Order: sequence, then C-alpha cells, then structure tokens
Amino acid sequence: MTAPDLSREIRGWLAEDIGGGDLTTNATVPADATCRAGLLVKEPGVVCGLALVRQVYAALDPRVSVVVTAADGDQVLPGIVGTVHGPARAILTGERVALNLLGRLSGIATLTRRYVDAVAGTNAVILDTRKTTPGLRAAEKWAVRCGGGTNHRMGLYDAVLIKDNHLLFAADLATAIAAAKTAGLPVEVECDTLAQLSQALAAGADRILLDNMSIEQLTDAVWSVDHRVPLEASGGVTLDTVAAIARTGVDYISVGALTHSARSLDVSMEVIR
Repeated sequence: MTAPDLSREIRGWLAEDIGGGDLTTNATVPADATCRAGLLVKEPGVVCGLALVRQVYAALDPRVSVVVTAADGDQVLPGIVGTVHGPARAILTGERVALNLLGRLSGIATLTRRYVDAVAGTNAVILDTRKTTPGLRAAEKWAVRCGGGTNHRMGLYDAVLIKDNHLLFAADLATAIAAAKTAGLPVEVECDTLAQLSQALAAGADRILLDNMSIEQLTDAVWSVDHRVPLEASGGVTLDTVAAIARTGVDYISVGALTHSARSLDVSMEVIR
C-alpha cells in the first residue's frame, strides 16, 4: 500500500468512528488536558499493527507521540508494547481505531505463526488467500507476513488462477490456459481430482492447486508430478491437519483461516493522568 493509499484508508477508518465528533470526550475532557497511555497486550502472541497505531494518531493529531517497545512481527508476552502521550482528547478519540487495528492484525499474525510452526521441518510454505476483510486486505496480508507466512496474490490483477467456474465458459482447459498466459504470468489451475491434475499438466499449467484432496490423493499427486510444477494444497486446512498435509511433500499450503477466522488478540489502552 502506498503512503497516499494508506493515508486515505486511515482517514476513512477514523471518519467511520468519529463522524461529526467524539461527543463523550469533547464533553468530559478539557481541551488542554494531556496524558500518557500504555498499549497493553493481555496475552502472548505476535504483535502487529504498531506502525498503524502511530499513523492513526499522526493523522488524527500530529501532537500525539507514539513510542513502541516492540516491532511488528515480534513474539511478545503480556505487557506494555508502547506508549502514547499528548493531547488527551486525541488519545481517547483515536483509541478504538488504534486498538481495533492492533488487536485484529496481532491476531492474524499470531495464528499465522502457529501454522508456520506446525509445518516446521517440511518444505511447505504457508500462504494466505483473498478471504480478507474488505478495506483491510493490505493490512491483513502484512499481518500474515509478520507471522511468518507468505502472501499469495493481492487481488485478481497480479496472478492467474483458473477455477471450475472459469472453465464453464471455456472451450477446453488447454484453450483457457493459452488465453490466460497472454497476461505474461504463470498460470495456476485448480484441480479437484487426480484426473484433472493430469489434464492440467498436459495442457501446460505452470502451477496446480489441489483443492480439498485427501492425504492419500495429495501424496499421489506429489509422486506423479515429481517436481515438474509447484503444487499447492488448499481447502479446509486446519491446525490439526496442516502438518500431515505438509508431510505429503506439497510446495505450498493456502489457508483462508489465517484471515477469515483469526481471533483478535486481547489488547487495551491504559491511560495515566
């Protein structure tokens, strides 16, 4: 995300919460009051979003100073990971947006680290998907990276993945692949069966997504492809199954749960007068 893009997004997040003004803070906090506040992580995890907290407050009131004691991607224990000090009204008004981002992104980074740790010792790479929160894709994919995962595609514009629904409108798989290759990018094809895998290889696919296949099918797929193209396993992957999937020898495992099912890390702000 470019700086102008990020600035626009932050202004939108703040406007969503503040609207015409923070009625409670403006009524109860003197305009000239100042304070310090600690950014508190209440459970162990991988912290992510501290950089955004700083930028949220910079957009809201440049007089607010944010000093962090950890960096995005750090494994932390419960405790203070940063302090905010400056005009009290701005600190309280920006609190929820800042904490929502910090908690959400830290939750994604923490869950991603668990998946990455689960496949340690194999060659499998953990990938994210496009199953992200609208408006937060870049931030959530940054959180995946902070957790040790790898971004797959940012959107429909930077990678080619032919799925069953696309093939309903194509003359045949080979024609679809040839047309897709005019984009100048490797073409990945989704396959539900080993027979489809063989067809995709013969038709010139550069990468294969093995969708919802059993461990036995994945093992057979790895053996039959024999490193000719990269293989990606996908579909309902959980922490209970990811290690077994990795041991089949697939190159990549894409996990939608990294972003669509991550629980936010428990974070809060403690204000010190």
